[in-house]
Amino acid sequence: MSTAQPEVGKSIIAGGIRTNYHDVGSGSPLLLIHGSGPGVSAYANWRLNMPVLGEHFRVIAPDMLGFGYTEWPTAPIRDKAVWVRHLAALLDALKLDKVSFVGNSFGGALTLAFMIAHPDRVDRAVLMGAAGLSFPITEALDYVWGYTPSFEGMKRSVQYLANDQSRLTDDLIQSRYEASIRPGVIEAYSAMFGETPRQKHITMLASDPAQIAALPHEVLILHGKEDQVIPLDVSVQLNRLIKRADAVHFGDCGHWVQIERMASFNRLVTAFIKNGLAG
Repeated sequence: MSTAQPEVGKSIIAGGIRTNYHDVGSGSPLLLIHGSGPGVSAYANWRLNMPVLGEHFRVIAPDMLGFGYTEWPTAPIRDKAVWVRHLAALLDALKLDKVSFVGNSFGGALTLAFMIAHPDRVDRAVLMGAAGLSFPITEALDYVWGYTPSFEGMKRSVQYLANDQSRLTDDLIQSRYEASIRPGVIEAYSAMFGETPRQKHITMLASDPAQIAALPHEVLILHGKEDQVIPLDVSVQLNRLIKRADAVHFGDCGHWVQIERMASFNRLVTAFIKNGLAG
């Protein structure tokens, strides 16, 4: 991993898409799928988790099509199946038949869609602040998806993401802002989520509740109680739907569970992926 550009990891062609991904540790494969905030990348989303999880698993964290340092789509993505195909092609390129997933927000929606499309390729899954069901768009998500580049716009975006505002240093905001203004980034981002009404993007990411309920996998559902981006009730509904699911709701925590409750997140994910549901 480059120290000058830690966001840039390895490169592989997956389904014709040049894909940037991080590959840390060894053991059972664990795929981390990032969220959809402006300036996001796998590294920005998972930088505090990959080293710890990599002590137990082979951790693979890709930049999804349209994000980070992976190629951008040639046309706006209006079907989550495009990302599901990208994920399947990535596993094929890495010669991985079956993996466990951790999906954050947008990544949680993709995890659910992948589990439905390819149930035999998923061992266990963690859904964190996950989308994947229909819900009225929140003020926070509407703003984040409608982001236009400026330091103040990025500051407001990350304020929605974190409950503990002391974490939002000027350096953090500046780095995310600079990531969002790399040539072509905001154009790709706006093409994916900028079009209004943005409620339709939530609908696009949602899976059929009956298909979710039919999933046979063990699932751990994590959510911050103060999440302004994805309502806690989405995870409550997912927990009701998925037969073999457990849920943990974090107090005094917003959308950034993996950052605000880093130690608990790393510990819970490690134990769950290793051992499955308790009992």
